[in-house]
Amino acid sequence: MSSQRHLLGIRGLSRAEVVSILDQAEVFFEVSRRPVRKVPTLRGKGVINLFFEASTRTRTSFELAGKRLSADVVNISTSTSSVTKGETLLDTVKTLEAMQPDVIVIRHSSSGAPHYVSERVGCSIVNAGDGAHEHPTQALLDAFTIRRAKGTLDKLVVTICGDVLHSRVARSNALLLSLFGCEVRFVGPRTLLPRDVGGYDVKVFDRLEPALEGADVVMVLRIQRERLDGALLPSLREYSKTFGIGPRTLAYAKKDAIVMHPGPMNRGVEIDPSVADGERSSVLDQVEAGVAVRMAVLYQLAGEGGDAHGAAAS
Repeated sequence: MSSQRHLLGIRGLSRAEVVSILDQAEVFFEVSRRPVRKVPTLRGKGVINLFFEASTRTRTSFELAGKRLSADVVNISTSTSSVTKGETLLDTVKTLEAMQPDVIVIRHSSSGAPHYVSERVGCSIVNAGDGAHEHPTQALLDAFTIRRAKGTLDKLVVTICGDVLHSRVARSNALLLSLFGCEVRFVGPRTLLPRDVGGYDVKVFDRLEPALEGADVVMVLRIQRERLDGALLPSLREYSKTFGIGPRTLAYAKKDAIVMHPGPMNRGVEIDPSVADGERSSVLDQVEAGVAVRMAVLYQLAGEGGDAHGAAAS
């Protein structure tokens, strides 16, 4: 890489850098559909996945991405690591750095944790989600999915529904989509909308139907039950009735609108099963895209021969 050695967030990436990653991911997308889904691109390189929060899709796809690039991949579960003995984040990462990895992928509940680590280690750091701050590879795989479905990312109307307040996915997507002139709309109960959207080029709604009018993409967010209490949401039933995406509400969007969800889904709460499994759903396309996009990120950070027009922002 050049001086840009990390992928810490979408903020700071240029449109050209995003396109570079997505174009590279197109190549790896085809690799993942071959009978032999492996290339020797990162042979001899080391990738460590360090997840302080539970994850199925992100951790598995980073693991598959590294292995399909022929990298040596190690997954660390903090529940069985020295973190349980009181070891600090920095000591954990410095210990891992001493083993000479090329990339450490970090998911942490504290906003800014990957940034903190990146300033203190010599290897590349990838942010796999930090608190309610950012989730850059999710936004990249969402963009990849949208571009394949719509043929473009330019000037689309994208409605992001649900628990925006706690969503790093919403923040990263708003930053990325604004690079392409998209109209991004946040919609949810007032208690689940951020009070200040300064720094994000978005429109904010507290009613679902007008937010869905003319939408090309409907991105549904998980209701994060673990972060909620009665003061924020009267009941899941009430939420589903008012803000759930089902056949009736989806009819307000364009007829060819696609429906997305970063997972895991609360079926019957934020999304009706008939929509989640319907012909307009791109949920499983997102999962497939995740491996290809994360292959592209790892390649541009750890691959031989440079940054392919700049893969990441420090």
